Formats: sequence, structure tokens, C-alpha cells
Amino acid sequence: MYNYFRIAYDIASLLRHTHWSREQLLDYQNRKVREIVRYAFENVPFYREKFLKSGIKPDDVKSVQDLNKLPIIRREELQENSGKLISSDFDQSKLKVVSTSGSSGKPLFTFLTKREDEFRKAKLLRPHIVCGQKPWDRWVLIEPTQHIKRLGGLQRFLRVYSPLFVSIFDDVSKQVSAIEKLDPDVLDGYSNSLFLVAQEVERVGIKTIRPRFVMGGAELIDAPSRKFIEEVFAAPFYDQYASEELQMIAWQCPEKSGYHIDADSVAVQFVDDEGKEVASGERGELVCTSLYNRAMPFIRYALGDIGVPSAEETCACGRTFPLMRVVEGRKDSIVVLSSGRKISALVFGWMMEFYKYYRDIRQYRIVQKRSDLLRVLIRKKNDAVSENEMRAELIGHVRKMLGLSESEVTVEVEFVAEIPLDRSGKLRKVVSELESS
Repeated sequence: MYNYFRIAYDIASLLRHTHWSREQLLDYQNRKVREIVRYAFENVPFYREKFLKSGIKPDDVKSVQDLNKLPIIRREELQENSGKLISSDFDQSKLKVVSTSGSSGKPLFTFLTKREDEFRKAKLLRPHIVCGQKPWDRWVLIEPTQHIKRLGGLQRFLRVYSPLFVSIFDDVSKQVSAIEKLDPDVLDGYSNSLFLVAQEVERVGIKTIRPRFVMGGAELIDAPSRKFIEEVFAAPFYDQYASEELQMIAWQCPEKSGYHIDADSVAVQFVDDEGKEVASGERGELVCTSLYNRAMPFIRYALGDIGVPSAEETCACGRTFPLMRVVEGRKDSIVVLSSGRKISALVFGWMMEFYKYYRDIRQYRIVQKRSDLLRVLIRKKNDAVSENEMRAELIGHVRKMLGLSESEVTVEVEFVAEIPLDRSGKLRKVVSELESS
């Protein structure tokens, strides 16, 4: 059974941390970095071997900046060393296990103590509370209903910050019907699933689903889709950025001037292709160090996502956590052409908004098959539009908007009846099938 008094204490502490001075926050981060690096060296075989191989000892790492001395760790490496990742302090059989859905088809299992699991629950709630969620709000969550097992019995009984689940795997019309009956104060879920729900709500003409706000996450959503969701539900849309391994990483407050990084629980670095930190305003891959995971530490763990550290010192909301302006999407969702040019999923999202028949599309996916081949999958909304006309217009539109010649890239358009979700229930709009981006 969860210790709810401890979770409540964690929530209060986490909310207070957001108003620390930058000096307090940096001192705290530096202390936690020293602790976790020493702990991993002394108790986790994988990190001890990595550090020694790099010629690094715990005393060499005294601050967040010193993390740059340590090697970057990637998911594949953790998968290959699964037997060396658990701290010797714990009995693995007594730890909670969560898994992530990887594009490799090989899930990465993360092990947690009960205390770490409780802390993650508090972390999850912080952005919701910041955005105005109350303990007994009707919180409707579009996710796999299997996640209901993650709730504690007392939490479900009292309905305190207890979500009501709508299955991500149900047909969207069934999801809309369930949401309408549940009458949410807060509507939450995978961002593109929320977009599909909003499309259905608009199509049917439902005006009764009016949450105070909508909370999305788990995948990239472009600006036009966010605006559409807000218009349909007449409510603000707030985005979150998280991973199963580290839980909450960054989130939007009501000011929406950027994503507040959870700097009291994770040290986030933005690095270039050579592993060097980028300057504010520059794109970089996110590399994270958890400041609380002990059972299975994550130190300089590369998520494969691209972000931009903000040059803004503070947010208008008064919270002092550092900001990142935008998450540009999964690294494997960035198209790299044979010329070396990179095109992010955000660019494709904006490109599609200006397509002549954008309103006639129910769903699309852009797949890079080769460095010189893009295939656009289209699920039509309006059968009255000629497929030949839509195809010719789209091919010309892609070339014009992105400045691509026929010799540089072949663009194919395929009309399909369905575009399936991936195994975890996520919908990716842009996917690169190349081995490396």
C-alpha cells in the first residue's frame, strides 16, 4: 500500500521547489549529482565498469557541469547490460517493474523501489496542480486501461487525483461517447489521441465536452493541432514531456512561455552530435541524469529526443525552474536527406497545415523509407475529393514548401483505410525508418 502522507509531503515539497532561487536549485542539483554518481559507482556494476573504463572516479564529479566528464549512455547499451543495472542494495524480486516501448521491439525494463514509485506519483501531479487541477476534479485519461493497476486502492476509493480511464485502443467514436458521459474537468492523454478525439467531436458537433483544460504528452504535437484542440474544447491545452524511465521531465504552466524542466529531480543537458553541450537557443539531443533513482540509476542517459534550451531566465509565472522552448520530436522522427539536410516533425506539421486539402484529411503519416524517398500515408475524411487530385496537389505542395527537386527526393502518396497506432498506443505522424539520423 502506498504511503499517501509521504506522497502528499512530496507534492508540497515539489511545489515549493519551483520557487527556489537559482542558487538554491543549483546547490541542490550539485549535491544530488555527487550523491548519485558515488552511489552508482559503489553499488551498480554497469556504472562502475563504465566510469573506470573512462578513467573517472566519483571525486571527479562535483557538479552538474562535471557530468560532461562521463560517457553518454544509450538505450541499446542498457538493454545489452540488463543484468548489471540494478543496485546491489536491493532485492530485484521486490522491486516494481515498468517497461518502455522501444522502436527496436526490445523493451527496456526499469526497476523502482516503493519509495521511488511514490515520488514519481508526486512528480506526475505537480504540473497538473500548477495548471489548476483540484483533488476531486473529474480527471479523464485516454490511455491503456491496464494502467488502472498503477493506482492505489485508497486513491481509487477516495477519488483523490484519481483518473477515470478511457481506452486508447477503442474506436475514437467510442472514446468520445465515454468522455461525454464522464464529463471531465480535466481531459488528459497522448497528444495526438486528443487531436483525433477533437476531430471526432467537431465532426459529430458535440458541444457538451468542456473541460477546464486539456493536458497532453507522450508524443510530439504541432502548433496547428494544439490550436485545433483548444478551439474544439474551448479550453487551454498544456503539454508535458516525460519518459517511462525518468517520469516527468518538463511541462508547460498556464503562461505557456516554454517547458519548465523538473530540475529538482533530473539534470537535463542538450548536446550536439559530438556530445558537447549546445548554447541557449540551439537544438540538441536531451541527455538526462535522474537525481532520485537508486534501484536503477540513469546517468547521462540519451533519450533520442531533440530540444532547445531557452535563453529566458524566468517565466512570467514566477517559477524559477529553467525553460526549454520546444521539444522538436523523436530523433527517429527527424528526416535526414541524402544531402544531410534535417527536417523535423514540426516542419512537416506546419507544411501539412498549408496543404490545400488539409481539412479533407482525417489522419496522415509521413514515412521516410530511404534518404531519397518519402511516403505519405493519407486517411481521407472527404470521399468527394478525387484521390488523383489530392495526390498531385500534395506532391507539388511538399516540393514547393520544402524546396525539394524530383532528383533529390521521390514523394509517394498512398491512400489507406486505417493508420494503426504503434504497440504502445501512440500515433506517430512522422517516422524515419533509416538506421541513423
